[in-house]
Amino acid sequence: MSELPETSGAARPRGAGPARPSGTSQAPPVDASPRAIGVSLAIAVGTALLGLAAGYVWSLVAPRALLVIVSHGEASLVQAETSAFIVADYAFSLIALAGGAVSGVLGYLLGVRRYGPLPMAGVLAGAVAAGYLARWIGEQSGLAGFHHLLATLPAGAHLHDSLTLRATGAIAFWPLAAGLVAGGLEAFRTRGRRRGAAGQPALGSRTG
Repeated sequence: MSELPETSGAARPRGAGPARPSGTSQAPPVDASPRAIGVSLAIAVGTALLGLAAGYVWSLVAPRALLVIVSHGEASLVQAETSAFIVADYAFSLIALAGGAVSGVLGYLLGVRRYGPLPMAGVLAGAVAAGYLARWIGEQSGLAGFHHLLATLPAGAHLHDSLTLRATGAIAFWPLAAGLVAGGLEAFRTRGRRRGAAGQPALGSRTG
């Protein structure tokens, strides 16, 4: 009685899925350890606090339109085509881009490089909060004094307008810059690792 030829490779149990091709790797699991969670929260909070400082800087450097009191509690622009509003929006956009880049680098170095996706979520969440906080701090700075002058100055007196972000979409520049910088650094590191692994000789390829 002739024997059946043996099949190459190890026998696979019934019901097993298709064999995974050699050389493929699964995505690493998300690190949800207490330390990774703590680092992620710290990154989010620290980024939000950076937004507070950015809002204060914006209130210092952004120009404000000049107003003239026309009646009690009412004022109008001295120059109707003033560029103060546009320049203030540009200043906020630049500050948001710079803040996003800084928070992206720090978030990557302090968390993303070691713990992966969870700190990256902290970078993005903190960046969104930072953008809104920067706007809020900048607009609130000097607002009480503006309303006081508006209510007490006589007609014909001049004062500077309160600061307002008209291009509200500029808030998105902070998380956009943070995500691009942190993600770009991580992609660059991953690419370098893959190139290094591809350059290593396979096991058993050396001749004795």
